[in-house]
Amino acid sequence: MKSPNENIQIALIGAGGMGQGDAHLATSLPGVKLVAACDCYDGRLQHMKEVYGPETFITRDYREIVRRRDIDAVIIATPDHWHAPISIDCLNSDKHVYCEKPMVHNVSEGHDVIAAQAKAGNVFQVGSQYRSSATYLKARDLYQANAIGKLNSVEAWLDRNTAIGAWEYSIPTDASLSTCDWPQFLGNAPKREWDAARFFRWRNFRDYGTGVAGDLFVHLLTGLHTVTGSKGPNRIYATGGMRYWKDRDVPDVMLAVLDYPETPEHSAFNVLLRVNFKSGLPQESFGVKFIGSDGVMTTGYTGV
Repeated sequence: MKSPNENIQIALIGAGGMGQGDAHLATSLPGVKLVAACDCYDGRLQHMKEVYGPETFITRDYREIVRRRDIDAVIIATPDHWHAPISIDCLNSDKHVYCEKPMVHNVSEGHDVIAAQAKAGNVFQVGSQYRSSATYLKARDLYQANAIGKLNSVEAWLDRNTAIGAWEYSIPTDASLSTCDWPQFLGNAPKREWDAARFFRWRNFRDYGTGVAGDLFVHLLTGLHTVTGSKGPNRIYATGGMRYWKDRDVPDVMLAVLDYPETPEHSAFNVLLRVNFKSGLPQESFGVKFIGSDGVMTTGYTGV
Protein backbone atom coordinates (compact mmCIF):
# COMPACT_ATOMS: atom_id res chain seq x y z
CA MET A 1 0.00 0.00 0.00
CA LYS A 2 1.42 3.41 -0.98
CA SER A 3 0.52 6.57 0.89
CA PRO A 4 1.23 10.22 0.02
CA ASN A 5 2.11 10.62 3.68
CA GLU A 6 5.25 9.49 5.45
CA ASN A 7 3.06 7.04 7.39
CA ILE A 8 0.11 4.92 6.40
CA GLN A 9 -2.64 6.92 8.06
CA ILE A 10 -5.56 4.95 9.43
CA ALA A 11 -8.88 5.65 11.12
CA LEU A 12 -10.90 3.55 13.52
CA ILE A 13 -14.67 3.42 13.07
CA GLY A 14 -16.18 1.78 16.14
CA ALA A 15 -13.94 2.28 19.17
CA GLY A 16 -15.22 -0.45 21.47
CA GLY A 17 -13.07 -3.21 22.91
CA MET A 18 -12.42 -5.04 19.64
CA GLY A 19 -11.81 -1.86 17.68
CA GLN A 20 -9.37 -0.51 20.22
CA GLY A 21 -7.52 -3.82 20.22
CA ASP A 22 -7.30 -3.77 16.43
CA ALA A 23 -6.05 -0.17 16.44
CA HIS A 24 -3.42 -0.94 19.07
CA LEU A 25 -2.05 -3.85 17.03
CA ALA A 26 -2.13 -1.90 13.76
CA THR A 27 -0.24 1.07 15.21
CA SER A 28 2.36 -1.21 16.78
CA LEU A 29 3.67 -1.74 13.24
CA PRO A 30 6.27 0.75 11.98
CA GLY A 31 4.93 3.38 9.60
CA VAL A 32 1.30 3.16 10.74
CA LYS A 33 -0.36 6.15 12.40
CA LEU A 34 -3.92 6.48 13.68
CA VAL A 35 -5.20 9.97 12.89
CA ALA A 36 -8.97 9.71 13.36
CA ALA A 37 -11.62 7.80 15.29
CA CYS A 38 -15.39 7.54 15.15
CA ASP A 39 -17.81 6.24 17.75
CA CYS A 40 -21.31 6.99 18.94
CA TYR A 41 -20.23 7.23 22.61
CA ASP A 42 -18.28 10.28 23.72
CA GLY A 43 -16.36 8.39 26.40
CA ARG A 44 -14.67 6.20 23.82
CA LEU A 45 -13.77 9.18 21.65
CA GLN A 46 -12.10 10.95 24.55
CA HIS A 47 -10.20 7.76 25.33
CA MET A 48 -8.87 7.68 21.76
CA LYS A 49 -7.50 11.22 22.21
CA GLU A 50 -5.87 10.18 25.47
CA VAL A 51 -4.18 7.19 23.81
CA TYR A 52 -3.26 8.62 20.38
CA GLY A 53 -2.82 12.29 21.18
CA PRO A 54 -4.94 15.43 21.43
CA GLU A 55 -4.55 16.08 17.70
CA THR A 56 -6.52 12.90 16.89
CA PHE A 57 -9.64 13.81 14.93
CA ILE A 58 -12.80 12.44 16.55
CA THR A 59 -16.38 12.34 15.35
CA ARG A 60 -19.70 10.62 15.93
CA ASP A 61 -20.42 10.57 12.18
CA TYR A 62 -18.30 8.14 10.14
CA ARG A 63 -19.02 10.11 6.97
CA GLU A 64 -16.61 12.77 8.17
CA ILE A 65 -13.88 10.13 8.01
CA VAL A 66 -15.07 8.96 4.59
CA ARG A 67 -14.64 12.49 3.23
CA ARG A 68 -11.07 12.92 4.49
CA ARG A 69 -8.47 12.43 1.78
CA ASP A 70 -5.55 12.03 4.20
CA ILE A 71 -6.83 8.67 5.49
CA ASP A 72 -5.46 5.66 3.61
CA ALA A 73 -7.24 2.82 5.41
CA VAL A 74 -9.97 2.25 7.98
CA ILE A 75 -10.69 -0.36 10.62
CA ILE A 76 -14.42 -1.04 10.95
CA ALA A 77 -15.41 -2.49 14.33
CA THR A 78 -18.97 -1.24 14.63
CA PRO A 79 -22.11 -3.25 15.38
CA ASP A 80 -22.77 -5.72 12.57
CA HIS A 81 -25.66 -3.79 10.98
CA TRP A 82 -23.24 -0.98 10.05
CA HIS A 83 -20.57 -3.19 8.43
CA ALA A 84 -21.90 -3.16 4.87
CA PRO A 85 -22.85 0.54 4.56
CA ILE A 86 -19.58 1.78 6.04
CA SER A 87 -17.45 -0.70 4.06
CA ILE A 88 -19.09 0.35 0.80
CA ASP A 89 -18.76 4.08 1.52
CA CYS A 90 -15.09 3.70 2.46
CA LEU A 91 -14.28 1.61 -0.63
CA ASN A 92 -16.09 4.14 -2.82
CA SER A 93 -13.90 6.88 -1.33
CA ASP A 94 -10.72 4.98 -2.30
CA LYS A 95 -9.85 3.71 1.18
CA HIS A 96 -8.54 0.28 2.08
CA VAL A 97 -10.72 -1.56 4.58
CA TYR A 98 -10.26 -4.01 7.43
CA CYS A 99 -13.73 -5.01 8.62
CA GLU A 100 -14.36 -7.12 11.69
CA LYS A 101 -16.36 -10.28 11.16
CA PRO A 102 -19.05 -10.91 10.14
CA MET A 103 -18.68 -9.10 6.83
CA VAL A 104 -22.38 -8.21 6.71
CA HIS A 105 -25.47 -8.25 8.92
CA ASN A 106 -27.66 -9.86 6.26
CA VAL A 107 -26.37 -12.27 3.61
CA SER A 108 -28.02 -10.24 0.85
CA GLU A 109 -25.74 -7.28 1.64
CA GLY A 110 -22.66 -9.28 0.68
CA HIS A 111 -23.16 -8.83 -3.07
CA ASP A 112 -23.01 -5.04 -2.78
CA VAL A 113 -19.83 -5.16 -0.68
CA ILE A 114 -18.15 -7.51 -3.16
CA ALA A 115 -19.19 -5.26 -6.07
CA ALA A 116 -17.80 -2.16 -4.29
CA GLN A 117 -14.47 -3.88 -3.66
CA ALA A 118 -14.23 -5.06 -7.28
CA LYS A 119 -14.91 -1.55 -8.56
CA ALA A 120 -12.47 0.13 -6.17
CA GLY A 121 -9.74 -2.50 -6.50
CA ASN A 122 -8.63 -1.72 -2.95
CA VAL A 123 -7.78 -4.12 -0.15
CA PHE A 124 -10.84 -5.39 1.70
CA GLN A 125 -10.11 -7.84 4.51
CA VAL A 126 -12.56 -9.44 6.91
CA GLY A 127 -11.01 -10.17 10.28
CA SER A 128 -11.12 -13.69 11.70
CA GLN A 129 -8.20 -14.77 13.87
CA TYR A 130 -8.07 -18.43 12.91
CA ARG A 131 -7.51 -17.76 9.24
CA SER A 132 -3.97 -16.61 10.00
CA SER A 133 -3.35 -18.50 13.25
CA ALA A 134 -0.11 -20.47 13.40
CA THR A 135 -2.09 -23.25 15.14
CA TYR A 136 -4.48 -23.71 12.24
CA LEU A 137 -1.79 -23.34 9.58
CA LYS A 138 0.13 -26.16 11.31
CA ALA A 139 -3.06 -28.23 11.52
CA ARG A 140 -3.57 -27.64 7.80
CA ASP A 141 -0.08 -28.98 7.07
CA LEU A 142 -0.79 -32.10 9.15
CA TYR A 143 -4.16 -32.59 7.47
CA GLN A 144 -2.67 -32.27 4.00
CA ALA A 145 0.06 -34.74 5.00
CA ASN A 146 -2.72 -37.28 5.72
CA ALA A 147 -1.83 -37.42 9.43
CA ILE A 148 -5.35 -38.51 10.43
CA GLY A 149 -6.28 -40.38 7.27
CA LYS A 150 -9.66 -39.74 5.66
CA LEU A 151 -11.67 -37.07 7.48
CA ASN A 152 -15.20 -38.20 8.35
CA SER A 153 -16.43 -35.84 11.07
CA VAL A 154 -15.59 -32.70 13.05
CA GLU A 155 -16.70 -31.58 16.51
CA ALA A 156 -16.27 -27.90 17.38
CA TRP A 157 -17.26 -26.01 20.51
CA LEU A 158 -16.98 -22.76 22.42
CA ASP A 159 -18.23 -22.84 26.02
CA ARG A 160 -18.36 -19.82 28.32
CA ASN A 161 -19.53 -19.31 31.89
CA THR A 162 -19.12 -15.59 32.60
CA ALA A 163 -21.37 -12.57 32.19
CA ILE A 164 -18.86 -10.78 29.95
CA GLY A 165 -18.49 -13.93 27.86
CA ALA A 166 -22.26 -13.88 27.43
CA TRP A 167 -22.09 -10.29 26.14
CA GLU A 168 -23.29 -8.68 29.38
CA TYR A 169 -20.93 -5.77 28.83
CA SER A 170 -20.61 -2.97 31.37
CA ILE A 171 -22.78 0.10 30.82
CA PRO A 172 -21.00 3.39 31.65
CA THR A 173 -22.54 5.41 34.44
CA ASP A 174 -22.79 8.48 32.18
CA ALA A 175 -24.65 6.65 29.40
CA SER A 176 -27.42 8.96 28.19
CA LEU A 177 -28.80 10.63 25.09
CA SER A 178 -26.34 13.47 25.64
CA THR A 179 -23.23 11.23 25.65
CA CYS A 180 -24.50 8.62 23.15
CA ASP A 181 -25.67 9.33 19.60
CA TRP A 182 -28.66 6.98 19.61
CA PRO A 183 -30.05 7.93 16.15
CA GLN A 184 -26.63 7.46 14.54
CA PHE A 185 -26.22 4.10 16.31
CA LEU A 186 -29.61 2.88 15.05
CA GLY A 187 -28.93 3.75 11.41
CA ASN A 188 -31.10 1.50 9.26
CA ALA A 189 -32.26 -0.59 12.25
CA PRO A 190 -35.85 -0.28 13.51
CA LYS A 191 -36.46 2.98 15.38
CA ARG A 192 -36.76 2.59 19.17
CA GLU A 193 -36.68 4.70 22.27
CA TRP A 194 -33.26 5.11 23.93
CA ASP A 195 -32.06 1.87 25.51
CA ALA A 196 -28.58 1.78 27.05
CA ALA A 197 -28.58 -2.04 27.08
CA ARG A 198 -29.17 -2.17 23.33
CA PHE A 199 -26.48 0.46 22.76
CA PHE A 200 -23.73 -1.19 24.82
CA ARG A 201 -24.86 -4.84 24.58
CA TRP A 202 -25.89 -4.82 20.94
CA ARG A 203 -24.69 -8.38 20.29
CA ASN A 204 -27.73 -9.58 22.25
CA PHE A 205 -30.19 -8.22 19.67
CA ARG A 206 -30.93 -9.26 16.10
CA ASP A 207 -31.48 -5.65 15.02
CA TYR A 208 -27.74 -4.93 15.33
CA GLY A 209 -25.88 -8.23 15.69
CA THR A 210 -25.85 -11.73 14.22
CA GLY A 211 -26.01 -13.74 17.45
CA VAL A 212 -23.99 -16.86 18.10
CA ALA A 213 -23.82 -17.83 14.42
CA GLY A 214 -22.26 -14.62 13.12
CA ASP A 215 -20.17 -13.87 16.18
CA LEU A 216 -18.83 -17.24 17.36
CA PHE A 217 -19.73 -20.06 14.97
CA VAL A 218 -17.72 -18.05 12.45
CA HIS A 219 -14.55 -18.66 14.48
CA LEU A 220 -15.12 -22.40 14.60
CA LEU A 221 -15.93 -22.56 10.91
CA THR A 222 -12.99 -20.36 9.92
CA GLY A 223 -10.62 -22.74 11.70
CA LEU A 224 -12.31 -25.70 10.04
CA HIS A 225 -12.18 -24.16 6.56
CA THR A 226 -8.57 -23.07 6.95
CA VAL A 227 -7.52 -26.64 7.73
CA THR A 228 -9.65 -28.45 5.13
CA GLY A 229 -9.76 -25.86 2.34
CA SER A 230 -13.53 -26.17 2.29
CA LYS A 231 -15.83 -23.48 0.94
CA GLY A 232 -18.67 -24.52 3.20
CA PRO A 233 -21.51 -27.01 3.77
CA ASN A 234 -24.38 -27.88 1.47
CA ARG A 235 -26.89 -28.60 4.25
CA ILE A 236 -27.34 -27.12 7.74
CA TYR A 237 -29.63 -27.77 10.69
CA ALA A 238 -29.45 -25.57 13.79
CA THR A 239 -31.40 -25.13 16.99
CA GLY A 240 -31.00 -23.31 20.28
CA GLY A 241 -32.67 -20.92 22.66
CA MET A 242 -32.40 -18.54 25.59
CA ARG A 243 -31.71 -21.08 28.32
CA TYR A 244 -30.17 -18.86 31.00
CA TRP A 245 -29.78 -15.28 29.80
CA LYS A 246 -33.27 -13.86 29.18
CA ASP A 247 -32.43 -10.23 28.43
CA ARG A 248 -31.99 -10.74 24.68
CA ASP A 249 -33.61 -12.08 21.55
CA VAL A 250 -30.73 -14.33 20.39
CA PRO A 251 -29.87 -17.80 21.79
CA ASP A 252 -27.32 -18.26 24.56
CA VAL A 253 -27.15 -21.98 23.68
CA MET A 254 -26.89 -22.98 20.03
CA LEU A 255 -26.24 -26.31 18.32
CA ALA A 256 -25.77 -27.05 14.64
CA VAL A 257 -25.22 -30.05 12.36
CA LEU A 258 -23.61 -29.44 8.97
CA ASP A 259 -23.09 -31.71 5.96
CA TYR A 260 -20.00 -31.06 3.83
CA PRO A 261 -19.98 -32.55 0.32
CA GLU A 262 -17.05 -34.33 -1.26
CA THR A 263 -14.68 -32.04 -3.17
CA PRO A 264 -11.24 -32.43 -4.79
CA GLU A 265 -9.75 -31.12 -1.50
CA HIS A 266 -11.58 -33.40 0.95
CA SER A 267 -13.99 -36.28 1.35
CA ALA A 268 -17.56 -35.77 2.54
CA PHE A 269 -17.82 -35.21 6.29
CA ASN A 270 -20.19 -34.02 9.01
CA VAL A 271 -19.73 -31.26 11.58
CA LEU A 272 -21.23 -30.74 15.04
CA LEU A 273 -21.08 -27.18 16.44
CA ARG A 274 -21.85 -26.04 19.98
CA VAL A 275 -21.82 -22.72 21.82
CA ASN A 276 -23.01 -22.50 25.44
CA PHE A 277 -22.97 -19.26 27.45
CA LYS A 278 -23.70 -20.98 30.78
CA SER A 279 -21.56 -24.08 30.56
CA GLY A 280 -20.76 -24.53 34.24
CA LEU A 281 -17.07 -24.78 33.37
CA PRO A 282 -14.47 -22.86 35.42
CA GLN A 283 -12.92 -21.32 32.31
CA GLU A 284 -13.69 -20.79 28.65
CA SER A 285 -13.28 -23.88 26.46
CA PHE A 286 -12.63 -23.69 22.72
CA GLY A 287 -11.66 -26.39 20.27
CA VAL A 288 -12.07 -28.08 16.91
CA LYS A 289 -11.64 -31.87 16.82
CA PHE A 290 -10.92 -33.41 13.41
CA ILE A 291 -11.81 -37.13 13.41
CA GLY A 292 -10.28 -39.25 10.68
CA SER A 293 -9.95 -42.89 9.73
CA ASP A 294 -6.43 -43.14 11.21
CA GLY A 295 -6.37 -40.57 13.99
CA VAL A 296 -7.78 -37.52 15.74
CA MET A 297 -6.41 -33.97 15.65
CA THR A 298 -7.66 -31.33 18.10
CA THR A 299 -6.92 -27.62 17.82
CA GLY A 300 -7.36 -24.94 20.50
CA TYR A 301 -6.34 -21.34 20.97
CA THR A 302 -2.59 -21.98 21.01
CA GLY A 303 -1.83 -25.55 20.06
CA VAL A 304 -2.62 -28.64 18.03
